[in-house]
Amino acid sequence: MTKTVLETALDEEMSEHLGYDKHDQRGRGSGNSRNGSRSKNVLTDACGQVEIDVPRDRAGTFEPQIVKKRQRRLTDVDEVVSSLYARGLTTGEISAHFADIYGAAVSKDTISRIADRVLEEMATWHARPLERVYAAVFIDAIHVKIRDGQ
Repeated sequence: MTKTVLETALDEEMSEHLGYDKHDQRGRGSGNSRNGSRSKNVLTDACGQVEIDVPRDRAGTFEPQIVKKRQRRLTDVDEVVSSLYARGLTTGEISAHFADIYGAAVSKDTISRIADRVLEEMATWHARPLERVYAAVFIDAIHVKIRDGQ
């Protein structure tokens, strides 16, 4: 889920940067267009290391805001977007929250598209068929510090 949210956010940032959506006819002859992607490993709090595809443009002018260049560690972006959206915050409030936490200027439209894609994927995930049996391991431990002589 983290990979999907980050890649969706980056794709939306690229669309905003170029001024047209992916595969849109308005992009033909615009002078700058998408130029594939490059893979990048980021370390997240919840999922550990996640490999994401960061889009590139031909002119090399795209500067991602949510996952900045040379940034390797991220806090939970997907949880922030989905939880703020689920709490009923407006896209403007979520955008302002992103600016406060991440220092990233993300437009209201971008937040709305990210939330729509994430919620769509969450609905698909919730509707998936479940296995009849799941293996589970419960581990319990106690750690007690003891000082000798006192």
